[in-house]
Amino acid sequence: MEALKKKILTEGEAIGTEIVKVDGFLNHQLDVRFLEEIGAEFGKRFADRQVDKILTVEASGIAIACVSAPHFNYAPVVFAKKAAPSTMNEGFYEAEAKSFTKGTVSKLKVAKKYLNPGEKVLILDDFLASGEASVALAQIVEMAGAEVAGIGAVIEKGYQGGSDRLRAKGYQVESLAVIDKIDDGVITFR
Repeated sequence: MEALKKKILTEGEAIGTEIVKVDGFLNHQLDVRFLEEIGAEFGKRFADRQVDKILTVEASGIAIACVSAPHFNYAPVVFAKKAAPSTMNEGFYEAEAKSFTKGTVSKLKVAKKYLNPGEKVLILDDFLASGEASVALAQIVEMAGAEVAGIGAVIEKGYQGGSDRLRAKGYQVESLAVIDKIDDGVITFR
Protein backbone atom coordinates (compact mmCIF):
# COMPACT_ATOMS: atom_id res chain seq x y z
CA MET A 1 0.00 0.00 0.00
CA GLU A 2 1.88 3.03 -1.28
CA ALA A 3 0.07 5.54 0.94
CA LEU A 4 1.14 3.54 4.01
CA LYS A 5 4.77 3.41 2.90
CA LYS A 6 4.75 7.17 2.39
CA LYS A 7 3.19 7.73 5.82
CA ILE A 8 5.80 5.50 7.47
CA LEU A 9 8.60 7.47 5.82
CA THR A 10 7.15 10.92 6.56
CA GLU A 11 5.62 10.37 10.01
CA GLY A 12 7.42 7.30 11.32
CA GLU A 13 10.87 6.91 12.76
CA ALA A 14 13.40 4.12 12.38
CA ILE A 15 15.33 3.36 15.56
CA GLY A 16 18.48 1.30 15.18
CA THR A 17 18.11 -1.66 12.85
CA GLU A 18 14.98 -3.24 14.36
CA ILE A 19 12.38 -0.69 15.53
CA VAL A 20 9.87 1.29 13.47
CA LYS A 21 8.08 3.89 15.58
CA VAL A 22 4.69 4.80 14.12
CA ASP A 23 2.95 5.93 17.28
CA GLY A 24 1.85 9.21 15.69
CA PHE A 25 -0.74 7.48 13.51
CA LEU A 26 -0.99 3.77 14.34
CA ASN A 27 -0.40 2.68 17.90
CA HIS A 28 -0.48 5.60 20.31
CA GLN A 29 -2.28 8.38 18.48
CA LEU A 30 -4.66 7.14 15.79
CA ASP A 31 -5.21 8.75 12.39
CA VAL A 32 -8.73 7.40 12.01
CA ARG A 33 -9.25 8.67 8.46
CA PHE A 34 -6.08 6.86 7.39
CA LEU A 35 -7.01 3.76 9.38
CA GLU A 36 -10.25 3.63 7.39
CA GLU A 37 -8.11 3.30 4.23
CA ILE A 38 -6.23 0.46 5.91
CA GLY A 39 -9.52 -1.28 6.75
CA ALA A 40 -10.67 -0.92 3.14
CA GLU A 41 -7.38 -2.40 1.89
CA PHE A 42 -7.79 -5.45 4.13
CA GLY A 43 -11.34 -5.72 2.76
CA LYS A 44 -9.93 -5.91 -0.78
CA ARG A 45 -7.14 -8.34 0.07
CA PHE A 46 -9.46 -10.82 1.80
CA ALA A 47 -12.55 -10.19 -0.36
CA ASP A 48 -12.62 -13.83 -1.48
CA ARG A 49 -12.70 -15.16 2.09
CA GLN A 50 -15.66 -15.78 4.34
CA VAL A 51 -15.05 -13.88 7.59
CA ASP A 52 -17.36 -14.54 10.52
CA LYS A 53 -15.16 -12.85 13.14
CA ILE A 54 -12.00 -10.78 13.33
CA LEU A 55 -9.45 -11.65 16.01
CA THR A 56 -6.63 -9.42 17.25
CA VAL A 57 -4.57 -8.69 20.36
CA GLU A 58 -5.21 -5.88 22.82
CA ALA A 59 -4.54 -3.00 22.52
CA SER A 60 -2.98 -1.81 19.27
CA GLY A 61 -4.79 -4.31 17.06
CA ILE A 62 -8.27 -3.29 18.20
CA ALA A 63 -8.51 -0.10 16.13
CA ILE A 64 -7.33 -1.90 12.99
CA ALA A 65 -9.84 -4.70 13.49
CA CYS A 66 -12.68 -2.23 14.11
CA VAL A 67 -12.04 -0.17 10.96
CA SER A 68 -11.80 -3.39 8.96
CA ALA A 69 -15.05 -4.92 10.27
CA PRO A 70 -17.37 -2.87 8.00
CA HIS A 71 -15.61 -4.42 5.00
CA PHE A 72 -16.56 -7.88 6.27
CA ASN A 73 -20.26 -7.24 6.84
CA TYR A 74 -19.52 -5.87 10.32
CA ALA A 75 -18.03 -9.11 11.56
CA PRO A 76 -17.68 -9.01 15.37
CA VAL A 77 -14.23 -8.08 16.62
CA VAL A 78 -12.75 -10.28 19.34
CA PHE A 79 -9.50 -9.35 21.01
CA ALA A 80 -7.20 -11.55 23.00
CA LYS A 81 -6.41 -10.24 26.45
CA LYS A 82 -2.89 -10.35 27.81
CA ALA A 83 -4.13 -10.83 31.37
CA ALA A 84 -7.34 -12.55 32.42
CA PRO A 85 -9.64 -10.10 34.19
CA SER A 86 -11.68 -11.31 37.15
CA THR A 87 -14.74 -11.27 34.89
CA MET A 88 -13.26 -13.97 32.60
CA ASN A 89 -14.53 -16.86 34.68
CA GLU A 90 -16.37 -19.05 32.17
CA GLY A 91 -13.30 -20.64 30.59
CA PHE A 92 -10.93 -19.39 27.94
CA TYR A 93 -8.50 -20.46 25.28
CA GLU A 94 -4.87 -19.54 25.94
CA ALA A 95 -1.61 -19.47 23.98
CA GLU A 96 1.79 -17.88 24.63
CA ALA A 97 3.26 -15.14 22.45
CA LYS A 98 6.66 -13.49 22.79
CA SER A 99 6.80 -9.76 22.03
CA PHE A 100 9.92 -8.79 20.13
CA THR A 101 9.48 -5.07 20.88
CA LYS A 102 8.79 -5.46 24.59
CA GLY A 103 10.96 -8.51 25.21
CA THR A 104 8.15 -10.17 27.19
CA VAL A 105 6.04 -13.30 26.95
CA SER A 106 2.28 -12.90 27.20
CA LYS A 107 -0.37 -15.52 27.68
CA LEU A 108 -3.09 -14.47 25.24
CA LYS A 109 -6.59 -15.37 26.37
CA VAL A 110 -9.96 -15.41 24.61
CA ALA A 111 -13.18 -16.36 26.37
CA LYS A 112 -14.54 -19.59 24.91
CA LYS A 113 -17.96 -18.09 24.33
CA TYR A 114 -16.60 -15.70 21.66
CA LEU A 115 -15.10 -18.28 19.27
CA ASN A 116 -17.21 -21.13 17.96
CA PRO A 117 -16.56 -24.32 16.00
CA GLY A 118 -16.80 -23.83 12.25
CA GLU A 119 -16.36 -20.05 12.27
CA LYS A 120 -14.00 -18.44 9.79
CA VAL A 121 -11.74 -16.06 11.71
CA LEU A 122 -9.56 -13.34 10.18
CA ILE A 123 -6.52 -12.42 12.29
CA LEU A 124 -5.41 -8.77 12.04
CA ASP A 125 -2.65 -6.87 13.85
CA ASP A 126 -0.56 -3.73 13.57
CA PHE A 127 2.84 -5.44 13.20
CA LEU A 128 4.12 -8.79 12.02
CA ALA A 129 7.71 -9.56 13.02
CA SER A 130 8.61 -13.14 13.94
CA GLY A 131 4.94 -14.15 13.82
CA GLU A 132 4.64 -15.08 17.51
CA ALA A 133 1.35 -13.25 18.11
CA SER A 134 -0.24 -14.53 14.91
CA VAL A 135 0.83 -18.12 15.65
CA ALA A 136 -0.66 -17.84 19.16
CA LEU A 137 -3.92 -16.39 17.79
CA ALA A 138 -4.09 -19.14 15.15
CA GLN A 139 -3.62 -21.74 17.90
CA ILE A 140 -6.53 -20.19 19.82
CA VAL A 141 -8.73 -20.26 16.69
CA GLU A 142 -7.90 -23.91 16.14
CA MET A 143 -8.49 -24.79 19.83
CA ALA A 144 -12.01 -23.42 19.33
CA GLY A 145 -12.60 -25.67 16.34
CA ALA A 146 -12.76 -22.62 14.09
CA GLU A 147 -10.71 -21.93 10.96
CA VAL A 148 -8.18 -19.18 10.22
CA ALA A 149 -9.55 -17.27 7.19
CA GLY A 150 -6.28 -15.36 6.80
CA ILE A 151 -3.74 -13.22 8.61
CA GLY A 152 -3.22 -9.52 7.95
CA ALA A 153 -0.65 -7.05 9.25
CA VAL A 154 -0.41 -3.34 8.67
CA ILE A 155 3.40 -3.36 8.79
CA GLU A 156 5.60 -6.41 8.39
CA LYS A 157 9.27 -6.60 9.31
CA GLY A 158 10.06 -8.99 6.48
CA TYR A 159 13.60 -9.60 7.68
CA GLN A 160 12.30 -11.35 10.82
CA GLY A 161 10.65 -14.19 8.89
CA GLY A 162 7.18 -14.17 10.43
CA SER A 163 5.21 -14.28 7.18
CA ASP A 164 7.36 -17.13 5.84
CA ARG A 165 6.68 -19.07 9.05
CA LEU A 166 2.92 -18.48 8.74
CA ARG A 167 2.76 -19.29 5.02
CA ALA A 168 4.63 -22.55 5.73
CA LYS A 169 1.69 -23.44 8.01
CA GLY A 170 -0.69 -22.85 5.08
CA TYR A 171 -2.11 -19.43 6.01
CA GLN A 172 -2.82 -16.63 3.57
CA VAL A 173 -0.79 -13.67 4.85
CA GLU A 174 -1.34 -10.11 3.64
CA SER A 175 0.91 -7.29 4.85
CA LEU A 176 0.16 -3.76 3.67
CA ALA A 177 3.78 -2.59 3.90
CA VAL A 178 6.78 -4.91 4.11
CA ILE A 179 10.06 -3.58 5.42
CA ASP A 180 13.09 -5.47 4.12
CA LYS A 181 15.65 -3.71 6.29
CA ILE A 182 16.41 -0.75 8.49
CA ASP A 183 19.94 0.58 8.21
CA ASP A 184 21.14 3.71 10.04
CA GLY A 185 17.59 5.05 10.26
CA VAL A 186 16.82 4.33 6.59
CA ILE A 187 13.86 2.07 5.86
CA THR A 188 13.92 -0.10 2.73
CA PHE A 189 10.60 -1.54 1.59
CA ARG A 190 10.12 -4.76 -0.35
